[in-house]
Amino acid sequence: MRTSRKVGCTAFPCTDVNHGAYIVPGIETKPQKISMIMISEAPPHDQQDYFYSRGDSLFQETTVQAFNDGGAKVSSVSEIVEMGVYLTTAVKCGKIGYGIRTDTIKECSQVLERELALFPEIRVLMLMGDVAIKALNYISLRSGGNRVIPAGSTYKIRGQKYFFKKIRVFPSYLQAGPSFFIEKSKRRMIAEDISAALRLL
Repeated sequence: MRTSRKVGCTAFPCTDVNHGAYIVPGIETKPQKISMIMISEAPPHDQQDYFYSRGDSLFQETTVQAFNDGGAKVSSVSEIVEMGVYLTTAVKCGKIGYGIRTDTIKECSQVLERELALFPEIRVLMLMGDVAIKALNYISLRSGGNRVIPAGSTYKIRGQKYFFKKIRVFPSYLQAGPSFFIEKSKRRMIAEDISAALRLL
């Protein structure tokens, strides 16, 4: 199955993102073998830096390093996928500024909701950053539930047990992009969260 053939955005109503950097994962997966989904913020401006691009892209490099920090001995994103981990973003268009508006996250969470529904065997969701956390909360609220992750700084709320429809949810920090290499304390916490998540697979 290719996710990009199943879900996507056609209206592009959001005005604070780069529609030219729109990406829905196009890799071939076996949905029944995916047990963990890692949701990052938004695609890079250059599609060559995306998770599944050929070569040593920035998103690949930082994500592979994060998994190695967390104890998984992998050398590529394809090896991460073979472990049963699927990588995607909460917002499908690239950022224009530093942040992403709340209404854009809410709008794009509808695409993410349909994307998550394609994978029936999910045991773990990793929310890498505030945008992913907000997106899952919108999905939960739309389905009649409560917020999955409470408001608050990530360093205060991480490490506790959260669930979305019996799926264990880990709020963490963004692992995709240059800031991963800069902020050592966040890199350590990301590694701890990945290690804890992988133990559940």
